[in-house]
Amino acid sequence: MDRETRIPLFDLVACVSDALDLVSPAVVNHHMQVAYVATALAAELGLPQRQRNALTVAGALHDIGAFSAKERQDTLAFELARPHRHAKIGGMLLTMFEPFAETAGMVLFHHVPWNGGQGKEFAGVEVPLESHILHLADRIAVLVKPGPSVLGNVDAIRARISEQSGKMFAPELVSAFEGLAVKEYFWLDLASPDLKWVLRQRSQLGTLGLDINGLGRFSDLFRRLIDFRSHYTATHCSGVRATADALAQCAGFSERECHEMSVASRLHDVGKLAIPLEILEKPARLTEDEFAVMRGHVYHTFRILEPIEGLRQIRNWASFHQERLNGRGYPFHLSAPELPLGARLLAVADVFTAITEDRPYRAGMTSDEALAALDRMVDSIELDGDVVSLVRNDFDAINALRVRAQRAASEEYGEFFRTVTEDPVIRREEAGEAS
Repeated sequence: MDRETRIPLFDLVACVSDALDLVSPAVVNHHMQVAYVATALAAELGLPQRQRNALTVAGALHDIGAFSAKERQDTLAFELARPHRHAKIGGMLLTMFEPFAETAGMVLFHHVPWNGGQGKEFAGVEVPLESHILHLADRIAVLVKPGPSVLGNVDAIRARISEQSGKMFAPELVSAFEGLAVKEYFWLDLASPDLKWVLRQRSQLGTLGLDINGLGRFSDLFRRLIDFRSHYTATHCSGVRATADALAQCAGFSERECHEMSVASRLHDVGKLAIPLEILEKPARLTEDEFAVMRGHVYHTFRILEPIEGLRQIRNWASFHQERLNGRGYPFHLSAPELPLGARLLAVADVFTAITEDRPYRAGMTSDEALAALDRMVDSIELDGDVVSLVRNDFDAINALRVRAQRAASEEYGEFFRTVTEDPVIRREEAGEAS
């Protein structure tokens, strides 16, 4: 039970960063660009390796609090009208996973302007140097246009940054940027499609040992990224997790396998970050075209988790939950011999939660209706009949666990966003007042 999974920290960070890129095609690679620039600035300033490492992580995750495609696209403007809400959310999320917690304060203040030195503090709190480095790195990255013409744009970028020295950016940091800006490799790396590989080669993040509880906290970070995008989806993963946990115990899984199922259930819908909110929040059944978009989410779940070797079994359980025993599921069309018990169990947990929970366009099914629906899927060789029998044998207890978990998740969602909206800075920002 206490066995640790050793995972390169860069791979863990890249996993989350790649998931964030799914929210909008317009922002693909932006996180890695900011991580690269921030790390390069830190090296130019002669900062110690620990600070460079922290800036690599912070840069790769700095917009973790921007949940919608519009929010992400808005962050690409050189000067943002309302920059602090997503920074507040990002800082709160990062505190919830200890290996990323050190970066929370950096992300929280990464849109604070220097403003002649007044930016050393914000709302009565000291702003870390790393936040100002992130701010500059972020703004440099939004000025970079991909493609072979990047070197032709260098003078314009340098001029734009220079004119904001002492205003948006600390002069000391602008000077460090000038030291980098004369080097062609800096810009060619930044515009390269291989930037992640370059950053991986240069980073010194080492490996992270996560026991099963640590993996649980990592998967909880992902669960919040998925569920917190919308109040319509705020409880689904928690319902699936509670159901899958109960079924794993009923099926006789070992203690470690039960924990792995708990992790897989929290990760199973990571790919929904690629699904537009208008589809996730649609208060009616999806059209054929909309469902075609939705079918891609499990493919993205698989690809996001694929690079992390230590999560292979968890990845398969999580990303095969829409496969069916008859081979007519998606996205890989696996059939019964290729589907492990964990994936079969999670498929039942997902269907059970989907049909028993209330949706915007319909109430959840009664026990009789739900069991009849599950039986039909067993008869059509979609779901595993043995797993469905576990549901039938203990329906009321399992459903009560689902309801309790989803109620708790709803309360967590409400409390999280109350904390955000009650922040004085956010209230002024939402009111259109200068911060």
